[in-house]
Amino acid sequence: MKETKLHPTGDTLDPSPSALHPTPNSLPPAQKPKLLIVEDEEEIRTQMKWALMQEYEVLVAGDWLNAVETIKNDHPLVATLDLGLPPRPTEVEEGFLALGEMLAVDPLLKVIVITAHGEKQHALEAISQGAYDFFVKPVKIEELKILLHRAFYLSRIEREYRELKQRAFEGSFDGMIGTSPEMEKIYASVRKVSTTDVPVLIVGESGTGKELVARAIHRRSARKDGPFVVINCGAIPEALLESELFGHEKGAFTGAHIQRKGRIEGAQGGTLFLDEIGELTPPLQVKLLRFLQEQKIERVGGREEISVDTRVLAASNRDLKKAAGEGSFREDLYYRIGVVVISMPPLRDRQGDIPLLASALLQKYTSETKRSINGLTPQALLGLENHSWPGNVRELENRIKRAVIMAEGRKITPEDLELVSPYARYGGAKLKEAREALERDLIARVLKAKNGNLSQAAVDLGISRPTLYELMQKLGIVKE
Repeated sequence: MKETKLHPTGDTLDPSPSALHPTPNSLPPAQKPKLLIVEDEEEIRTQMKWALMQEYEVLVAGDWLNAVETIKNDHPLVATLDLGLPPRPTEVEEGFLALGEMLAVDPLLKVIVITAHGEKQHALEAISQGAYDFFVKPVKIEELKILLHRAFYLSRIEREYRELKQRAFEGSFDGMIGTSPEMEKIYASVRKVSTTDVPVLIVGESGTGKELVARAIHRRSARKDGPFVVINCGAIPEALLESELFGHEKGAFTGAHIQRKGRIEGAQGGTLFLDEIGELTPPLQVKLLRFLQEQKIERVGGREEISVDTRVLAASNRDLKKAAGEGSFREDLYYRIGVVVISMPPLRDRQGDIPLLASALLQKYTSETKRSINGLTPQALLGLENHSWPGNVRELENRIKRAVIMAEGRKITPEDLELVSPYARYGGAKLKEAREALERDLIARVLKAKNGNLSQAAVDLGISRPTLYELMQKLGIVKE
């Protein structure tokens, strides 16, 4: 049964518009947020419109077809939806159809389902299908206004976040995504070295994006129209690596039936990227050093010196300076390839970049696989931020890709990502111990992000500086 009365504070509201005594609008219509009311009974539509028009630009629709058309044309942020719509207003099928079509047009639309007493199960089913919340008739306007304020606030936050992610994705730095101070330093270094021709050594853990940096340097350099040649020095058997790098003459060794140019020659006029250069054997280190000094090579089995004009970029996940000190890597080669050294930060140290990267990767793989997944659960985001990421960005990419393929729901969960619950560390602890451990973790994380600045950390934590200092003493946290 449909209710024909609205209750502003519990009392029955006169349905006539004039009885509402609206005050002059505080905002011009163009500045008011748009609210769509989907209701088949004209009297209720009119009452709700007059009750809410002071705060919102109220749009109305009597059936789901008009509702969908209004969403496409006018883009409201929030909608109320009566599940009983024509041609069968006493049933809920049309309402659920409307909900699905409305969210298909705008997945971020906040839909508040309005239902009668005794139909709470329908409202809960609507929430499971994407509705924001529900309201039980008879409608009390003041309570509905509170719910609408919350819905509009959340809608704005979500849309601003989506725009931020989109800008970050579109404004990525040559394929690298991140706005953390650590990545801004990388971008600044790339801009500087790209204008020169000096050798650059890129160091960092596996999966941090060293090749992306090398490609960015090449694309921004004067050699951008030349080839970008990659060779992984650790992935090619030692017996073949010399030929791969320097090429060989016909008959130089068994199986050398034709003359073959090496990767160094292939990089003529462009950039040569030597990944995992620390894996080169001592004899190959000597040959590479000679090339870097003279810009000339000899093919295996050849006697002719060949001049090659190429820029050399190198990368390693080893500490080559330490290796040079220990004698496993030539010190003179280290200083030759490392005129400039760029150190890639591990993902765990890139404050704030994980949600951006996860969102960009989710967008990429949902588009590739055509899966209808529209985000990550709050628990999944928390799990991502608490994970230590030993495999860095490459591990994050693999986990997101797998989750998109295997997920059964519309949002990615920690289980889809194969992440341990962030609360697992507190298992078996008493409530007081768990609370202190959580406070200790959170304070330590914020202090690290603010480089030990107590005043800034206190602001982020929402407490005073003296309170933060007392908590640090109580929890045994030492300022670094």
